[in-house]
Amino acid sequence: MALDSQNRGEIVLRGIAGSPGVAHGPAFVFLQSELDIPAYELKPEDSDGEIARLEEALLQTRQQISKIRHEIARKLGEAEAQIFDAHQLVLEDKALIDEVIHEQRTSHYNIEFCFHRVAQRYIDFFDTIDDEYLKERVADIRDVARRLLQNLMGQQEHGIQKLSEGRIVVSQDLTPSDTASMERDKLLGFITESGGTTSHSVIMARSLQIPAVVGAHGATDEISSNDDLLVDGYDGLVYINPSEQTLYRYGKIERHRRTLQERYNTSIGKRSITIDRQEITLRANIDNVADVDSVRTVQAAGVGLFRTEGIYLRENDFPDEDKQFELYREVVESLAPSPVVIRTLDLGGDKNLKGMFELDEGNPFMGFRAIRFCLQHPDIFKDQLRAILRASAYGKVKIMFPMISGAGEFLEAKRIYEEARDELNERDLPFDPDIEVGSMIEIPSAALVADILAEHCSFFSIGSNDLIQYMMAADRMNERVAHLFDASNPAVLRAIKRVIDAGVAKGIPVSVCGEMAGDPRYTALLLGMGAHELSVAAPTLPEINFLVRMIDGKAARMLADEALDMHDPLEITELISSFHNSLLADIG
Repeated sequence: MALDSQNRGEIVLRGIAGSPGVAHGPAFVFLQSELDIPAYELKPEDSDGEIARLEEALLQTRQQISKIRHEIARKLGEAEAQIFDAHQLVLEDKALIDEVIHEQRTSHYNIEFCFHRVAQRYIDFFDTIDDEYLKERVADIRDVARRLLQNLMGQQEHGIQKLSEGRIVVSQDLTPSDTASMERDKLLGFITESGGTTSHSVIMARSLQIPAVVGAHGATDEISSNDDLLVDGYDGLVYINPSEQTLYRYGKIERHRRTLQERYNTSIGKRSITIDRQEITLRANIDNVADVDSVRTVQAAGVGLFRTEGIYLRENDFPDEDKQFELYREVVESLAPSPVVIRTLDLGGDKNLKGMFELDEGNPFMGFRAIRFCLQHPDIFKDQLRAILRASAYGKVKIMFPMISGAGEFLEAKRIYEEARDELNERDLPFDPDIEVGSMIEIPSAALVADILAEHCSFFSIGSNDLIQYMMAADRMNERVAHLFDASNPAVLRAIKRVIDAGVAKGIPVSVCGEMAGDPRYTALLLGMGAHELSVAAPTLPEINFLVRMIDGKAARMLADEALDMHDPLEITELISSFHNSLLADIG
């Protein structure tokens, strides 16, 4: 803990922007102590009693989580409450519980120790996966495991339910239970040393509109309770003992940003159309059924990217056709008549099923993943394709294949799709016979032969994240080469332009998704390059729509022409940032 912090002057910590907004107030440092798990041997005949204790604790924990879920549903809505469904699934995981029981019966140790040991194995496994979303699910397991262990040991719930006054909470990490239990009027903001933008505590912070900074390494060492803090949830900055100048500056910034967001929200429900009457389609990206509410809230024109691998990863299994069908149908029916573009399974790389699909590959991101896996496992692939096709009877569906490297792969995937369609006809099950089938363009080889692919595809979707990563041979998760991951690189812009032109020449729609599509600085550039469809995270959509309605197509095309003639990524970024700022100059 920091000493004499009041006498040190202003100190700035850098983290990751978790939830937007600015908060100013005193710190409350919350250091969650490790549970002291007892370990002792028992007689074999004591096993039934230990397992009965486990079952009683499981029931108690389920009841506690159900109560939290009910409160969150009442206060925030069903979408946010569904976070705690993941907690209940941990408690209902038969494989986990069976493993704990087996551990107790073979080791004869007390049930607390056995549960802790098994849960830690699961946590250690997920910690090794290089995927931000799955890493954040470790927090769910930790949260549930801690609650269950406390119930087994007869301890009171941990947490910071009661803050005496408005505080900014500083912690190594916060569980969803911690965040849910805090009184909103007393929680000004929070700072954590760990966590990322997909953690459930961050998701809840956004729903509660609480500014948050995560990944602020060393925060609990630098900050003491009652320190004066300013949290910048827009840029991921934390100011300890902010100066008068900083407070004044942020007061102006916050007022300006609130004014901007209010203006952005006025675009919700309005047509996405440029000043010169070009119609632009704005859709949302989703990962599961729970995201549907956010799509409706911003009135997106449907879903431009439904990442389906989360269904497999959350269950650590290959769900059957019927189970997938119910999930897809719920999304499609909820958003009808707006279209839902469903991307087929993208397993591999850092997204594997424990004990079922794990490969020892030197370079997994360029290995046996996505469409390559599906083509080698046609039965798994067809289960998904039949499920998606059946869902198309309930609304507008499009199918998209990921990581296509060329026309050969696309045609092979299309052949298996046609087999799945024929099988449904044989079973006399309804589906849309005119469903559109398209390709992700995220591999440089696909960008180079986009004109050939366009002969066979109904649409393209440019996956900007992977396209940039593969084009620059730069893993965006690797800090040493992350600077090369730059959407403004001339090679990236020219590749995107090539794909858009190929689509236009063939008369097929081209969408852009990924972080680039959701970055407001690139909106005018992408429109000027000929993109008429963008798919972005739902919260970003009002801002993008607001900008679209301020852009003149001719000016955007001139911007794109100028950017495509430039050689320096920094100069390109400055150019598009200047254009973006000019659009907002008269607001606020």
